[in-house]
Amino acid sequence: MTTEQMKKEFGKVGVLFGGRSAEREVSLMSGKGVLAALQSKGVDAHPFDPAERSLAELAAEKFDRVFIALHGRFGEDGSLQGALEQLGIPYTGPGVMASAIAMDKVITKRVCLSHGVPTPKFTALEVEATTPEQLQAIAAEFGMPLMLKAPHEGSTIGIAKVETAAGMQAGFDLCAKYDDVVLVEQFVKGRELTVPVLGSGRNARALPIVEIIAPQGNYDYEHKYFSDDTQYLCPAPLDAAFTKRVQALAVNAFNAVGCTGWARVDFLVRESDNEPFLLEINTSPGMTGHSLVPMSAKVAGTAYEDLCVEILRMAKLGLKPVQHK
Repeated sequence: MTTEQMKKEFGKVGVLFGGRSAEREVSLMSGKGVLAALQSKGVDAHPFDPAERSLAELAAEKFDRVFIALHGRFGEDGSLQGALEQLGIPYTGPGVMASAIAMDKVITKRVCLSHGVPTPKFTALEVEATTPEQLQAIAAEFGMPLMLKAPHEGSTIGIAKVETAAGMQAGFDLCAKYDDVVLVEQFVKGRELTVPVLGSGRNARALPIVEIIAPQGNYDYEHKYFSDDTQYLCPAPLDAAFTKRVQALAVNAFNAVGCTGWARVDFLVRESDNEPFLLEINTSPGMTGHSLVPMSAKVAGTAYEDLCVEILRMAKLGLKPVQHK
């Protein structure tokens, strides 16, 4: 399409990135990549950082639609989506409810379990109400090791692997720095897979699966975004039947939470019996040079720039405004 055709289809586009969450640094990288990609395709795209500019300024820009490249709270949790609904600005990715659900790992698990998508055994603990005795009781019940997580953070921020019962308090305290609730999850030893999903409802489709092989199995913040030591296998070396099974689970989870547009669904496959377990759903996945959705799309034949345009094309409002006569 020509630049004029792009401008006619999309109008003035805002790329929202940066923000105030703990994932700001990653969002800046994602947003700059998306902005450059859209501009290279002839889209009239402009940067907008909600940490530096107000909602009043966002409204004043009169964007015809926006691409959300924010990660974490205040961008991926439904709050921004609600503001955009009020302003009547179509946006990329899932709507208010799905964004809020997926941002909470505990609620995501409960919803997905009700739709037949398995997750590791878990419990949620309120930071203010949890005693050292309760932590020891959970360690005894679940067995070691355990994963402790701040359920409203992403990019492996606020997460601790606890190897012994004696380490429970330190792991709990680390997660408590980021959240009022701590998710305790049974550790699943096995392969780590992620599945990008594009579309909505019956038209939702899974892209090729990516397998993540991090040094010593430690896929932390550094290994996600800055290190070249992590290996990514795409398409993941899985047999056809198992590939379809995991992709179907990903689409099921995507739809269960109510996602639209795009998201990335993360799984662990247990080494002992090859059973897949849902970890989480990311409703505004990374779009950096190390990110997995662009990697998967490329294997499927879609270049980064074309992927950004496809996601932008799916931008919409969650609810259509009532037209008053």
